[in-house]
Amino acid sequence: MQQKILAWPRAVKRLVVLAMDVGLSLLATWLAFSLRLDVLHWPEGLQWRVYVLAPLLAIPIFIRLGLYRAIFRYTGQAALLTTAKAVLLYGLLLLVLLLWQRWENVPRSLGVLQPLIFLLLVGGSRALARFWLAGLGRAAAGPERFLIYGAGMAGAQTAAALGMGGQYALLAFADDDPAKIGRSINGVQVHAGSEVPELVRKLGVTDILLALPSITREQRNRIIESLRHLPVHIRTLPGMADLASGRVTVQDFRELDIEDLLGRDPVPPDANLLARDLAHKTVLVTGAGGSIGSELCRQILRQQPSRLLLLDHSEYALYSIHQELEQLCRHEGIAADVTPLLGSVNHEARLREICELHRPHTVYHAAAYKHVPMVESNPAEGARNNVFGTLNMARVARDNGVARFVLVSTDKAVRPTNIMGASKRMAELVLQAMAADGGP
Repeated sequence: MQQKILAWPRAVKRLVVLAMDVGLSLLATWLAFSLRLDVLHWPEGLQWRVYVLAPLLAIPIFIRLGLYRAIFRYTGQAALLTTAKAVLLYGLLLLVLLLWQRWENVPRSLGVLQPLIFLLLVGGSRALARFWLAGLGRAAAGPERFLIYGAGMAGAQTAAALGMGGQYALLAFADDDPAKIGRSINGVQVHAGSEVPELVRKLGVTDILLALPSITREQRNRIIESLRHLPVHIRTLPGMADLASGRVTVQDFRELDIEDLLGRDPVPPDANLLARDLAHKTVLVTGAGGSIGSELCRQILRQQPSRLLLLDHSEYALYSIHQELEQLCRHEGIAADVTPLLGSVNHEARLREICELHRPHTVYHAAAYKHVPMVESNPAEGARNNVFGTLNMARVARDNGVARFVLVSTDKAVRPTNIMGASKRMAELVLQAMAADGGP
């Protein structure tokens, strides 16, 4: 039934609501007369004028204030406040007319009593429509059972967003602020953060939403650590800058990313430092088609180099990243020349040809075999590519006056326990030896 009503054309929905408000204004008038006269009322004489006047005054005011542009299933406090304002204006006009005309057998107090009843009927109809169309009842809620960690403004907005759809059940709030514990938000109780494990077990919580956009990273990490052992799906909200742009929606919930798990605040890149070696310079990236090399290329391109050289031995990987970067240049208006170069760091002659022709200022050496089991199964090729390929690229860079040479290494090079890590550690030692000997 709800789906059929929601599928009605917008004009039809407005006509239905308008007709309903006309009926409610007549009902409010009848109730006001009956309560005032203390008898079940049947209009007679000049009393009929009040029945006619009520919808003639109310409907134009409702139209003017935009009450028929609202979507009932998303009705919130702002829409209800607008409804109250509209009924207040209507009530003032009705009271003024009744005091002015002084119709026989029409009590003046009707100008106060009828608008109050009308406000209750109209507000109740909007709330009932929202409840029915949006499925706000908990019995209609789906399998996703939520607990919101954070009972502040963001948490309340999140609760309102969850209430827009019937597939979510909000079971509880949690917060570490003693002033909020024990209170309730829209009928949902706020519990202490220490009670979350028990709530998950008792209420069958499946998802926890972190609605704490303004806390420090240390506090966030402490909360995440306390929830890590629970069998729940943890999601979070965007930061305060994103929340400031508008109302929270379910689509704003995002998975925890690496920054949420970082043990410290992320360190932003130094724009001046990056510009010194990248802006208006020729930059060479080896292994440009790989996962690390391709992301390096995207970030370097945004620093406006004069030319970006992409070196990779895989034709398909090189073609893919070249096409992506060309599209990025067009989309963001970047004037850099992006040049794809097929070749391997194991071929020193090809590296010399490239550096003598293009004269790069900075080299990012990301070309490497990094898949641990694969290198373990092919140790000779891993050593040749990761160690001697780095040696080839470093020699050519030194001989051609490259100002900056950056090796992309790995944490597995620290106390290596596998061939891949050992090969990367050897690559680091090669560069350290060349640097000590006056290399790049």
